[in-house]
Amino acid sequence: MEQTNELKGYVHSLESFGSVDGPGVRYVIFLTGCAMRCQFCHNPDTWNLKAGTLYTADELLKTALRYRTYWGDKGGITVSGGEPLLQIDFLTELFRKAKEAGVHTTLDTSGNPFTREEPFFGKIQELMKYTDLVMLDIKQIDDEKHKILTGCTNENILDFAKYLDEIKKPVWIRHVLVPERSDEDESLEKLHEFIESLGNVEKVEVLPYHTLGAYKWKELGYDYPLEGIDPPAKERIANANKILHTEEY
Repeated sequence: MEQTNELKGYVHSLESFGSVDGPGVRYVIFLTGCAMRCQFCHNPDTWNLKAGTLYTADELLKTALRYRTYWGDKGGITVSGGEPLLQIDFLTELFRKAKEAGVHTTLDTSGNPFTREEPFFGKIQELMKYTDLVMLDIKQIDDEKHKILTGCTNENILDFAKYLDEIKKPVWIRHVLVPERSDEDESLEKLHEFIESLGNVEKVEVLPYHTLGAYKWKELGYDYPLEGIDPPAKERIANANKILHTEEY
């Protein structure tokens, strides 16, 4: 993000007809920049904040609104990443203008930048005024295992979930199911207990780990940390859905 005459954001890519990124048909904006290093990441090309294309909020919104007729009653704009909260000033401006245009806004985030310290906390409070739905990825409920999987603590991420509950912001919880990393029953049961402690969760989704992004790691010169680990078996996916009670949401 850079400050010129107008606030701009770094965008990795755009998807015109997203069907798995929130309710209805979505125009999905993938921003660049992420501090986490998830072992299963299928978009390591989004890690570098300034590797994207610069857009103003008006430019993005104008492009998105071309597809408005396809959104119906439920669709709208989803901003994903990377980690969009790393560009929170730009994101707030985009969502503010989207709401002025009557557009449903969804934030897809890992919650990694969250803190109750200023100036971030004031900024997230402002952003939430213009955010209709938050899709929060909880990678692993156990903090030590989370550090192994992502390189970061989950304490502030779980606090973000609690904050969203405090302000009664609608949330979808997403959990990537990775064999040998996040699919053990004990962790899934703890995650279920945590979700049950929240009153604002509208949906819980299990996202099976896949290897479709492994080639990007190699192209970027990185060793792929999950080499040799296959996607979860159908039985483990069904088990995770059962423990997390996903069908009840």
